[in-house]
Amino acid sequence: MKKIALAAAFSMAATSAFAGGAAEPVTEAAAVVADTSSSAGGYVVPLLLLVALALAASNA
Repeated sequence: MKKIALAAAFSMAATSAFAGGAAEPVTEAAAVVADTSSSAGGYVVPLLLLVALALAASNA
């Protein structure tokens, strides 16, 4: 009997949570930011690491 009363209490609490219906989500318009920075480090840094590794391997 306790389980039935507990289940009834939970079902009543769950249905009252949705009594107002679903509200439409409000979203703000996001500002568009253009990325104008030039990134030369995209290939330079790995290339420098490869040269440093090759120099370390040749000295060992």
